[in-house]
Amino acid sequence: MENKKGFADRFDWTLAFIILLFLIVSLLAISSAVTTGQYAGYNFVTKQVFWYGVGAVIVGLVMFFEPEQYKKMSWIIYGFGVFLLFVLFILPGSLDLVAPRNNAKSWFHLPIGDIQPAEFMKTFYILALARLITKHHELNLMKTIKTDLILLGKIGITLLVPLFFILKQPDLGTALVFLAITAALVIVAGITWKIILPLLVGSVTIGASLLWMALYMQDFLEDKFGLQAYQFARIYSWLDPYSYAADEGMHLITSLNAIGSGEIFGKGYGGRVVYVPENHTDFIFAVIGEEYGFIGTSIVISIFFLLIFHLTKITLQLKDAYSTYVCAGIIAMITFHVFENIGMTIQLLPITGIPLPFISYGGSSLMGNMLALGLVFSMKFHHKTYMFAKNEDE
Repeated sequence: MENKKGFADRFDWTLAFIILLFLIVSLLAISSAVTTGQYAGYNFVTKQVFWYGVGAVIVGLVMFFEPEQYKKMSWIIYGFGVFLLFVLFILPGSLDLVAPRNNAKSWFHLPIGDIQPAEFMKTFYILALARLITKHHELNLMKTIKTDLILLGKIGITLLVPLFFILKQPDLGTALVFLAITAALVIVAGITWKIILPLLVGSVTIGASLLWMALYMQDFLEDKFGLQAYQFARIYSWLDPYSYAADEGMHLITSLNAIGSGEIFGKGYGGRVVYVPENHTDFIFAVIGEEYGFIGTSIVISIFFLLIFHLTKITLQLKDAYSTYVCAGIIAMITFHVFENIGMTIQLLPITGIPLPFISYGGSSLMGNMLALGLVFSMKFHHKTYMFAKNEDE
């Protein structure tokens, strides 16, 4: 017999509280960030509140549809996302609607604001991948290396379609997020390590080889693969930013100076001295580090840890395979965003232009992440528990 609960019992108040914490941190950081630099005087705080409001509406709408409905519509939603990427790809950059920004044609410029389809495509991709894996396991009850290879091939095809359009924008950071989501779901899907391990070793070997060639065989890569000097400069400025302090390394140097100058307790709200470009978006963590120091950044990281822990707890409670895969993909997406964004501000990882989830200013990023959490709300809200007349242990 199904154990029916009321709205208050089914709604995830903990997750809502975590989102509220992110809202407070985001508004504090953004309001201070835009007091200096090229965006001084811009009312990004009000806009961020607006986007959070839109995100709350998205959560409310998404939550009241059952996971089974998303399962049925997964490929339609995925196709819609690919269609948006295709339209963005074919429209000429001379149009104001899709005019490139920072040499990337990634946005639709609409009256309400700039919309980046790739931010929504991440969640659409998770839905499709979860559906694909679930259906594959339903059709192949007996797992073999052959069935795992077939599943891996299906996943690869599903990935390559959006990945092609995203790399063409070009948007390497978002492409890496898709790869992180794929890697996580490949592992969660139960594909044998006899396949995963060689792929992992091969990927690491190729990555290390490319890095070595970029450092010591630049001419070869330019002649054979057509790579440009500015592309190598991104790698060099990551490994040795002070040798490129006038251009590519400037962003990283100012970020390191800002975070380091915050020391343990920071300089307090509005006490920033170091100016970091784009500090209200991709480099918002540098603002937090300078103003609130090690203590403040540790609190922010702890909130992210609380979010990931809570999402993992929900995932382990779910009994439906499809819902489990969806939640696992969302965990991977958010976790990679956090590690990459914070990592790039402290020179642990290369700069890729990935925003800090729920804190960086940006409508598309925030709405995309709220869409993902809306699915988690839905999984939790519609999760069914059952009461049995007799306990087997009795």
